[in-house]
Amino acid sequence: MSYSPISRNSEPLRTAIARAYCADESNAVKQLAAAAALSDDVISNIAEVARNLVQQIRKKRLSKGGLDAFLHEYSLSSQEGIALMCLAEALLRIPDSATIDALLEDKISHADWASHLGQSSSFFVNASTWGLLLTGKLLKSDEQGGLGVALRRFIGRSNAPVIRASVKQAMQLLGRQFVMGQTIAEALTRARKYETQGYRFSYDMLGEAARTAKDAERYFLAYQSAISAIGNVLPEKSLRDAPGISIKLSALHPRYELAKQDTVVPFLVRQLKSLALQAKKNNISLTVDAEEADRLDISLDIIEAVFCDPELANWEGFGLAVQSYQKRAPFVIDWLVQLSQKQGKRWMVRLIKGAYWDTEIKNAQVKGVKGYPVFTRKVSTDICFVVCAKKLFAHKKEIYPQFATHNAYTLATILQLARLVGCNKLSRSIANASLRNSEKLVTLQISAVTA
Repeated sequence: MSYSPISRNSEPLRTAIARAYCADESNAVKQLAAAAALSDDVISNIAEVARNLVQQIRKKRLSKGGLDAFLHEYSLSSQEGIALMCLAEALLRIPDSATIDALLEDKISHADWASHLGQSSSFFVNASTWGLLLTGKLLKSDEQGGLGVALRRFIGRSNAPVIRASVKQAMQLLGRQFVMGQTIAEALTRARKYETQGYRFSYDMLGEAARTAKDAERYFLAYQSAISAIGNVLPEKSLRDAPGISIKLSALHPRYELAKQDTVVPFLVRQLKSLALQAKKNNISLTVDAEEADRLDISLDIIEAVFCDPELANWEGFGLAVQSYQKRAPFVIDWLVQLSQKQGKRWMVRLIKGAYWDTEIKNAQVKGVKGYPVFTRKVSTDICFVVCAKKLFAHKKEIYPQFATHNAYTLATILQLARLVGCNKLSRSIANASLRNSEKLVTLQISAVTA
């Protein structure tokens, strides 16, 4: 398979994508606002649906008590909620006791747990708050004197492991709210009850990136193993009803960067094609996850080469994620539509908002560029999301559209846009289940998908 980036980048739509990289945000938003415009009636319906969604979810979750009530009390708008989320995510990956002790002292001891005492109707929440309050006092520094000094002396070094084990167990219990399983086999087993309710799953090996060639080989083998395991679960399912897998290209090569494109791109084309052929054989879909903005251009080269490969002709299970916080997103969708028309087959496209905003802003500042590849305001990203969603719905022949969001208003918007184009049948959701690093944790993330 040949690789010719010069001929690809000379295409008009690829040129448009390149020009939008750090386009002036004000001008970009003005153009998008016109395309995103909705009637007053539609906006009113969206607001009503979103309001009802939030009210119903809150009512159902709080009535269950337990972790749902716990998460409601310790929301991410509070210092304590942020501390708990940091712990739930970090403690599952920290291997050594010293680092765990340091993190507990930093996150637990300085939060205002007392303000949450008695605020919940759940016994579970109030009991947990007492535990966090006492643990926080135990971990206060000696400099503060009083109870902190006395308790600190009392527990001493010998009791530190007890506190560490207790808090870690509690955080793992909290993490269970978001974690599907520790292995792909466990995740697939646990997913069965959700599948009977209409959920669909895409399993994602979330290695942030391969640091060495051994890492890349390990991730590649893990993807192969996961594809086989997923394919064996529900072999009789249709392609769009079966579980799928998400692939991160940065996990397949330790130097996935523009400066190494001459060697990296051909290698990744071969690796991705191999995984795509395996997914095709197992009758499951494969989605290429989004990366940082600097990698978009070479990602599109790799994705195009695999999409156009003759051995994958007539297979419509291949797709990618498009980030609407990038100014290039609408142009990327135009390019995907054109490529679909040339190849005579359909893409799977998952529209998301984006996950590397802080990194993108800092990278642009370090480079001293005049603009940013991402929108600096959330409302701008939301406008772009609507424009991209409209494009996906307008090209259902070329694209099987999928929409990922945690925002009730955005979900309500998608539901209304679907009805406007006569797409009244929607699947319940697609759950993005992620396998994290060596611990292989599987997290659940809900996304609405058109049928």
